[in-house]
Amino acid sequence: MTTGVPTSTAPRRRSPARTFLPLAVAAWLVLEIWLLGLVADAGGALAVTAVLAAGLVLGVVVIKRAGRRAFRSLTDTFQQAQQGRPPTGRQPATGPSGNGMTMLAGLLLIVPGLLSDLAALLLLVPPVRAWIGRRTARTLERRMAAAPSGSFADAFQQARIHYPDGKVVQGEVIREDQPQRPEPDPGHRPPLAP
Repeated sequence: MTTGVPTSTAPRRRSPARTFLPLAVAAWLVLEIWLLGLVADAGGALAVTAVLAAGLVLGVVVIKRAGRRAFRSLTDTFQQAQQGRPPTGRQPATGPSGNGMTMLAGLLLIVPGLLSDLAALLLLVPPVRAWIGRRTARTLERRMAAAPSGSFADAFQQARIHYPDGKVVQGEVIREDQPQRPEPDPGHRPPLAP
């Protein structure tokens, strides 16, 4: 069945990320299992269980604290908006991307393994978290700037436009593409159709 759209016979070039990501995940899994085996040899099954349980509990605590901090920040912003004050714009003490990176650290702590725990503990250090947040923001902005017009990244960029005065003008959009029809007379009833 043909649709009339010519299909390309040239092979599509696969991005390096799609090529090496499965290999990196497989290598990470093998390394995690090997490290847990080393801990089991050194301390026994109880040591491995204790390490995994401690990571799980610490990860849940970290995610819970970051979630509470994010909810408190959101509540403060809503209260300021209801009182007619502009938001203060102050970021939490952990930096502009602190809550997201802290939640990522908690998630990495929950994932069983020593390498993920080490990465999570590094993310919990404020300077490292701020550095990774800045790098991530720069990378995303570069990718959005390089995206073709009309793509999803373009729509995301439009949603992120910041106005310097922070004012919001409420209004209603009225389309004038079609001629306006006169309002029907309230006393007039159209005939019943059989």
